[in-house]
Amino acid sequence: MQLLNKYQKLDLRNFHAWNYRRFVVELTKTSPHDELHYTTDMINDVSFSNYSAWHNRSVLLSSLVAKKADGFMPKETIRRELDYVHNAIFTDEDDQSAWFYYLWLLNQTVKMETPLRTSSWPSDGSIINLSGPECFNGSSSKFTTFCSESGSFPLILYFDQAVSGVSSSTVTIDSELQGNEDLVWEPVSDKNSQLSCIWVARLKFDSTETCFRKENKVKVSLGKSQGIVSSRGCNLSAPYEFVYTVHIHDTVGEPQEDIVSWTDGFDNWDAQSKDLKSLITLDQLNADTGFEWRKQAIKTEIECFRDLPDSKFGKLILARLLMVEETMISDDAVKGIHYKEILQLYKDLMALNSSHDQYYKDEHSVALLHKVTSRTESLSRYLFLYRNMNNIVCLRLNNLTLSRIAAVEKLLFVQMLDLSHNELHSAEGLEAMQLLCCLNLSHNRIRSFSALDSLRHLKQLRVLDVSHNDMGGKHPVDTTRYLCSWPLSNSGEIGREVPGKYWDAYLVLRDLKKLKQLGIIRGNDLIAGEEFSSFVRQVVPKLVWLDGHKLAS
Repeated sequence: MQLLNKYQKLDLRNFHAWNYRRFVVELTKTSPHDELHYTTDMINDVSFSNYSAWHNRSVLLSSLVAKKADGFMPKETIRRELDYVHNAIFTDEDDQSAWFYYLWLLNQTVKMETPLRTSSWPSDGSIINLSGPECFNGSSSKFTTFCSESGSFPLILYFDQAVSGVSSSTVTIDSELQGNEDLVWEPVSDKNSQLSCIWVARLKFDSTETCFRKENKVKVSLGKSQGIVSSRGCNLSAPYEFVYTVHIHDTVGEPQEDIVSWTDGFDNWDAQSKDLKSLITLDQLNADTGFEWRKQAIKTEIECFRDLPDSKFGKLILARLLMVEETMISDDAVKGIHYKEILQLYKDLMALNSSHDQYYKDEHSVALLHKVTSRTESLSRYLFLYRNMNNIVCLRLNNLTLSRIAAVEKLLFVQMLDLSHNELHSAEGLEAMQLLCCLNLSHNRIRSFSALDSLRHLKQLRVLDVSHNDMGGKHPVDTTRYLCSWPLSNSGEIGREVPGKYWDAYLVLRDLKKLKQLGIIRGNDLIAGEEFSSFVRQVVPKLVWLDGHKLAS
């Protein structure tokens, strides 16, 4: 330890020495309190520009708070550390070490220890109409209609953090719909993990049963028995219960033969806010989960950083603090009051620091989508009726310069989505929107099929447009990410081996079994040609329209 003390005064950021120090501390059972005092001395007496000391401080505090050590409860510890790091920030606002530590503290302030169910579909109090295949051609309902070819419909649970253990033993269903006693819950994850923010089960219904055409109440209860656990081992914060109503109809429409147009056929929608509120139910934090002290801490920090002279770090922190406070507002009358300032802060940052322009664009997009979805009145401005599918509601978020997808927990009800003419690089986030049947991603910046990997989870997708994204040769496929041999190299699943250049395309399209209309070749010239068209027709056998042309039966 004496040797380490010497080295660390000679070279403040020698991370080899800091790593070795943690090893020696554990080996000798040195008190974490003593080590915390050591980091304080290193910051106060040697240099507050010591990132390694700040980092070690975060490691020690995380352990002490997790163990609920005397004097280290979250509320008191976070407030004490915020006051401490202010000294460094206001002494030299351009030093990054203290800012990184502050960002870690901010995350600890807003992050709930126990997982929380933030939204679901169907939502509490909603009324859902279930119909047969192609019902969009003959249904008079709007977004509350769900068409099913398999006699089932999804039940979606969205949590504020990744959880495991969602099963028929931790989530109980009380319903007159038969055959749903032992539901199979699946995580929606690109990593094939049993940890996910989104969990989906499929409830069965049968129009021939006695429940046909009458109201069917469905009550969903979760958290009554332990088992839903976060990655940190914390159980669901509190039991939840929500109820919705299901109407079953025998509507079976004619197969969809007409092409879906994204340029015409849309009418303004004059929905009442109560109609939307029945579809979007977000759980609010409360005092029992430590909400009030967190809210007060954020308010104090906002007041503090408004006094900081203009700097890129100060603007970034203020934008994040205002975003956090927005999520804590429960009064609909004042929701959205900060978004104008937040969006301007990110515009200022783009001008101040062009080298991180893309990061600020992404954060600007996140803020904009949260603004759009913050109130039912603002969201309704982007909702339109599409006449050619019997007035299904379409959410049109096109031409907004979006570079990142966010706020999807508020959009679980959406079945038709237009994200065209934006600056999206990826479809990440859309996997939560399990009801999507029509999706327009044309005229974006999605350069490879691997960036569309999230679409594999959208089992209801029937219409997809990814044209004009310049996908192909200038942005080669990253084949190193596959740890297996070529897909189908040893099987005849689609009649022949998949060419290596189409791997990513195959891995996305093979799961879209209901797809009937696809725009993919135009504006993606490097994948154009009869070979690729033939490949698509084999992978998606139900396809009717390909790039505006009707395929032969």
